[in-house]
Amino acid sequence: MGKKTQLKKMRLGRKLKQSRRLPLLVRLRTHGRVQQNRYSRNWRRSKLRITDE
Repeated sequence: MGKKTQLKKMRLGRKLKQSRRLPLLVRLRTHGRVQQNRYSRNWRRSKLRITDE
């Protein structure tokens, strides 16, 4: 893999931020209805299909 372009780096950064766990405050505010982050992923299990355009 070569050098990352600015566009690819921004997309990877956004996916990194999305992959964090759900804040505890959200679970308390929704009384446990929301229990997990739907965007969370593991780097081994699911791959990102990011194209460099």
